Amino acid sequence: MVSPTQIDRLIAGFKSFKATYYEQRPERFQSLVERGQNPRTLVIACSDSRADPAILTNSEPGELFVIRNVASLVPPYQPEGRMLGTSSAIEFAVRDLAVRHIVVLGHSNCGGIEALQRIAKGEEPEREFLANWVSIACEASNCKDKGVGDANEIGRQAVVVSLTNLKTFPWIAEPHAKKELSLHGWWFDMGKGALWAYNEFKGAFEVLA
Repeated sequence: MVSPTQIDRLIAGFKSFKATYYEQRPERFQSLVERGQNPRTLVIACSDSRADPAILTNSEPGELFVIRNVASLVPPYQPEGRMLGTSSAIEFAVRDLAVRHIVVLGHSNCGGIEALQRIAKGEEPEREFLANWVSIACEASNCKDKGVGDANEIGRQAVVVSLTNLKTFPWIAEPHAKKELSLHGWWFDMGKGALWAYNEFKGAFEVLA
């Protein structure tokens, strides 16, 4: 029998959230309800429970529009595809919410990246959807050559692949070229509590915080 303890913990957490934002500081959500959301930043992050972008950046409700998937990946522009959840969410953030920044947030010890690394070695994952999804970042692990690198380095390069793929979306490429939309590649080292940022001009990651 599954213990209800964890669900009870979530309910208690919601009660704490409600006390903060509906009893102590009601103006925040009142404004969000009446005026709608107006986030300036889209964060594309991993589904990993240890790398929640709102917690990592200490953001308030309404500040971030967040997309989470396995390994923080962005597929290339494929409007003829079907059921493109990540792409449709990106489109909504850019074309409807008019965000001004897009952050691709990868992290260390990522299960999706480790799966990509195993695939690069020629191992077949015993999963139905995982291999096809992480193949988006195949370039980061030299899949075609069966090359295998450090998982954290592969993770950082996967962020670069996603940044490159973002530029294939015409309604991102145009405002980005006009400097109306900024793209950022971040990588969170959870072991050291450090945030790295990709420097496009140097082609390398540098410690940001």
